[in-house]
Amino acid sequence: MSDKVKAKKHLGQHFLKDENVAKRIADTLTLNQYQNVLEIGPGMGVLTKYLLEKPITTYVCEIDTESVDYLKAHYLQLSDRILEKDFLKYDLTKTFDDKPFAIIGNFPYNISTQIVFKTLEMRDQIPEFSGMFQKEVAQRICAPHGNKTYGILSVLTQAFYDAEYLFTVPPGVFNPPPKVDSGVMRLIRKKDYTLSCDEKLFFRVVKTAFQQRRKTLRNSLKTFNLSDNLKEDTIFGLRPEQISVQGFIDLTSKIDNDSIQT
Repeated sequence: MSDKVKAKKHLGQHFLKDENVAKRIADTLTLNQYQNVLEIGPGMGVLTKYLLEKPITTYVCEIDTESVDYLKAHYLQLSDRILEKDFLKYDLTKTFDDKPFAIIGNFPYNISTQIVFKTLEMRDQIPEFSGMFQKEVAQRICAPHGNKTYGILSVLTQAFYDAEYLFTVPPGVFNPPPKVDSGVMRLIRKKDYTLSCDEKLFFRVVKTAFQQRRKTLRNSLKTFNLSDNLKEDTIFGLRPEQISVQGFIDLTSKIDNDSIQT
């Protein structure tokens, strides 16, 4: 067996080779409210080794069989905690039951937003999420309202988590180097992360509003058949990027009440 794993383009692999960056990413974990951490896409374990030094139980999820063989050979203490699975398709309760766990990783760019959406679905079990994305994706997740990159991902994530952009990582610390900078960000679940509105409707309102982000809500939310009375509310004269997360929650409640009355 070769001592190095070859990066596979179809898996979006860019192996981190800088030990300092790996340690900085591992140190973004606060270790609050969980005993287990799941690393997604560990590759050859440059981040994994720093996680294994921490007073938590580390699991890794890796779809690449060559990487799995490498981890089994070099990290013997991990042997029964390597999930040879597709993270997006795997039922994580089979591993963690109903226990909380954090997620961390140098995420493959091609599935990074899907990883965030799966985390949101499992937010009851995931108090913390930390890792590396393409820089602009990390910035989008953390963007405040009024920022031009603020969008669906920003609102849906920040409804449940406090999002913080931590630091930028240049292409040269990877093999092969990606064509863009990377960014490390952290999500910490809010103390109260239940929404004061209908959750499914909230997701629909946010997604519909941003599908035509240059239009005001009066135009982009036409499919909701809103009453003329509600459409007089000043919020409908705004574009979605001008509306805070709380604004979208309040808007969803107004739309819900409107549909009951009409």
